[in-house]
Amino acid sequence: MSAGGAYERLRAGALGRLEGAAGTFRVAVRVGHCSAALGASDVLEAFAEDLMDNATLVAAGCDGACHAAPAAVVTSPDGESVLMPSLDVDTAIRISTVLEADKAPLRYVDESSAFLDGQVRVALAGCGDLDAEGIDEYLGAGGYAGLAAALSDAPEAVTETVKLSGLRGRGGAYFPAALKWDAARRAAAGPRHLVVNSEEGEPGLFKDRHLMEGVPHRVLEGALIAAYAAQAEDVHLYVNAEADLSARRMEMAARDAAALGLIGGDVLGSGWSVRVSVRRGAGGYVCGEETTLLNTMEGRRREPRLRPPFPTEAGLNARPTVINNAETLANLPFILAEGPEAFGRIGVEGASGTKVLSLSGAVARPGLVEVPFGTPLSAVVEGMGGGVRPGSAMTALGVGGPSSGLLPPAALDTAVMPGMLHSSGVMLGAGGVVVLDGSVGVLEAVRALAAYNADESCGKCTPCREGTPRMVEAIDRIARDGATRADLDELAYLAEVVGSASLCGLGQAAGGPITSALHFFPAELGAGPGA
Repeated sequence: MSAGGAYERLRAGALGRLEGAAGTFRVAVRVGHCSAALGASDVLEAFAEDLMDNATLVAAGCDGACHAAPAAVVTSPDGESVLMPSLDVDTAIRISTVLEADKAPLRYVDESSAFLDGQVRVALAGCGDLDAEGIDEYLGAGGYAGLAAALSDAPEAVTETVKLSGLRGRGGAYFPAALKWDAARRAAAGPRHLVVNSEEGEPGLFKDRHLMEGVPHRVLEGALIAAYAAQAEDVHLYVNAEADLSARRMEMAARDAAALGLIGGDVLGSGWSVRVSVRRGAGGYVCGEETTLLNTMEGRRREPRLRPPFPTEAGLNARPTVINNAETLANLPFILAEGPEAFGRIGVEGASGTKVLSLSGAVARPGLVEVPFGTPLSAVVEGMGGGVRPGSAMTALGVGGPSSGLLPPAALDTAVMPGMLHSSGVMLGAGGVVVLDGSVGVLEAVRALAAYNADESCGKCTPCREGTPRMVEAIDRIARDGATRADLDELAYLAEVVGSASLCGLGQAAGGPITSALHFFPAELGAGPGA
């Protein structure tokens, strides 16, 4: 049987099992790491205890509307869905009573339309609605069709398809994803490895966690497609040490996929075999750097390696290794199922597809959004995010995390694009967007970012080990005594030297907060006429 035929048989089985729940109410409680902190797990438990036996209850992930958590979607037997935000246990019990009487639940004010307006969901499609702890709903919605399409073609052809789509990595470097597969496949005969980088250790970033919690099978399917293209025999899902729910749902996804023959020997009758394991991160921001990640997987110190050789030549256990970010891989099912042209029509020339952004700080509607490349930051912050919280005014916008810098409110028309957003050192990075208001001064924010980089430096190379604390000391001196021209010159010099001489991306980008602040906020750093 062909891979396509084997897939259709699997999907038919899933649809058959789902038919058993047809004609009943369905309650999908959105449980993610963030919403669980607000009581979503308690809401799920309340529904489990009080919901009538003939209703279907599923644990979904958070759809990204963190401001509305805990939330649930109630779907009636006729297919009408109602979003119910900001739930508590008492409300869940009351809803259960209403459903038991076979009535539609009370309608709640739905503010999600403004949050979703302008979003295009590829990686996040179905997140918050699909069952995150089972495989049938994902299969029923067409999941794993991309894998079946890939397995029906040669690895080289799959690689070319993804090249045509223009997909770049979404972890921050924006390197063309498919080039790594080519390099690993051509480097040497097996074994080869594929590592899914979901370390995501920097503050203000939570996109990969949402994907693993909400659509774990999409991340897994993307990893399997990439592994097939690179002809890897092992897939390692590298999950942040503190992301327990992400790890648990990825483990469940791998177990369910293996039970249906999507992992193991002769996947979908293609003759290709693959193993999947979940590995936990060693802790620390620097573990997101790919060679540091490999060191921790081998039980070595969490510090970067010299390159060359590159991981695609000698990575995990000195074997050819592809390292792709979780968001990167979550785009592959769409590309393989819908075609590279469909993906290429999203975004702008030179930047295909969407970007998932983590929106937080002093914004009315914090959460996770997915927008086409080319979308202005104003649409994200003011449109989807609802602008700054009432009673506040935006003073700065932190984009890209501690490896980037700050933009002024006047730069809100800056488009979301891969790589550098401004020559002063502000880059999109992995996609963190933090809105600052008057409660946090610019100098305070710069100091926090610089101190984070100093704390997270692994200490291997002298420029980063010695330079990042020196930057913090200079900022503290300015905050205490005021800025002198010598202080400002020292800051600029340190940022340049650390950036140009450091071994890995942490040090290379550590000066971004300082250089961007010197450019956009000289007065806040004390660079007045007397400085």
